[in-house]
Amino acid sequence: MGEEKTVAQNRKARHEFSIEDSFEAGIALTGTEIKSIRAGKVSLADAYARIEGGEAWLIGANIAPWDTGNRYNHEPKRQRKLLLHRGEILALLTKTKAKGLTLVPLKMYINQRGRAKLEIGLGRGKQLHDRRRDIADRDSRREMERDIADASRGRQR
Repeated sequence: MGEEKTVAQNRKARHEFSIEDSFEAGIALTGTEIKSIRAGKVSLADAYARIEGGEAWLIGANIAPWDTGNRYNHEPKRQRKLLLHRGEILALLTKTKAKGLTLVPLKMYINQRGRAKLEIGLGRGKQLHDRRRDIADRDSRREMERDIADASRGRQR
């Protein structure tokens, strides 16, 4: 099939959460959903994952209806089951209950075999001061890289 193709990313996830660990999960889909995913019509902006009844669920992900899907088309924001091993589900459940972590979808992609996969992160919500510190660190790192590049080119600021 080729190489991995990223279909959708949740850009707000790394900004609003500090991601401690990540997992790969399959997604139980219908026929028109996988066609929409391969066309890139996915949004993970408001999505989150939850463990209920021993099963993992993706909630709030928007997969647009397939253009030529007629009456067999899917519901865009329905809950979708995540395919994980029982041990992974138990580990995620204990970490979310004990440590107060949240399951955040990071990106959806198509793997080499043509299957839709979801990367889920275990994250802790950032406070406002944490976000500001991250922005200040990023700005200072960019400034240093800019100064080093200018110095190597023989320029001065």
